[in-house]
Amino acid sequence: MVVVMRSGASDTDVDKVVKAIDELGGDAFVSRGKHQTIIGLVGDLTQFTELPLHAFPGVEDVIRVSKPYKLVSVETHPRPSTVWVGDTPIGRDTVTLIAGPCAVETEDQTDAACRMAKEAGASILRGGAYKPRTSPYAFQGLGEAGLDILHGVSRDIGLPFVTEVVTPADVETVAAKADMLQVGARNMQNFQLLKEVGMAGKPVLLKRGLTATIDEWIMAAEYIAHTGNLQVVLCERGIRTYEPMTRNTLDVSAVPVAQSLTHLPVVVDPSHSGGKRDLVLPLTRAAIAAGADGIIVDVHPRPELALCDGPQALVRDDILPLRESVTRFAGAMGREVAAPNVDHRSGAWGRSASA
Repeated sequence: MVVVMRSGASDTDVDKVVKAIDELGGDAFVSRGKHQTIIGLVGDLTQFTELPLHAFPGVEDVIRVSKPYKLVSVETHPRPSTVWVGDTPIGRDTVTLIAGPCAVETEDQTDAACRMAKEAGASILRGGAYKPRTSPYAFQGLGEAGLDILHGVSRDIGLPFVTEVVTPADVETVAAKADMLQVGARNMQNFQLLKEVGMAGKPVLLKRGLTATIDEWIMAAEYIAHTGNLQVVLCERGIRTYEPMTRNTLDVSAVPVAQSLTHLPVVVDPSHSGGKRDLVLPLTRAAIAAGADGIIVDVHPRPELALCDGPQALVRDDILPLRESVTRFAGAMGREVAAPNVDHRSGAWGRSASA
């Protein structure tokens, strides 16, 4: 069950609802957006049947949610949400391009890749400072030094950035500089990490796990929302199947399915799903045609020298085709390409704060 408070409901109004729930032995979890607050009720719902929650001051609606995920369900919030990363929106009205190097290697490489990303039309930069790898001998990232490089480059270029955090102990350090925190596929069900990134108060990009069902993916988002942070963007990055011709199998159907179940934005990673440079643009077009709210791609000035995922990184010759594909397909879907400092807001839970 979820209690939806009216826009402008006071803290006192919220506290009265929470106190009444507590007194009946239930647990109340408060999620505050800029325009609206919702209260999730956990416990034996029969306890609350005699509680006149509709009559409480500031209460707009009381919704019984049938899904196991309460806060991110479309039943709770029928209007799709827009998540703001700095001044850039990710939501149903736009297609947002996120691009940059898979891994931060040097300052020059990061600067060159991020400028390529901006030239392609990206309004959010990406880059990995901490790199969880299958092999312990593979490049693991520069850590905090890489985070500093990415932060400096992003501020110089004037775009916000998203970067992965891999352990709960690093969340505070990364959140102090990043505009958005990424939880990678390998950590999708690292529940302690999900709680920590949620409590950091920054927007979160949650990648689908290698073998995760859509329900498991959305339940992972619920862990973040459970902390009171509804600034979550789902990212489909391909799942593991028996097909060896691609790095992973891009589940295009996950986009409309997830959008039908949750109010959260859904973006697609064509780089890590296909794993090959020549697949990135076709998969980008397919993702936008399926209704994706954004695309996240790897670019690199010299991918033959890349320390991580060079074969999938786009090169300079791909920049104009990428820009044209995103613009053309977004237009065909009745959307515009998201740009920073442009107010595309509709149905937002609330604009996020920049670092």
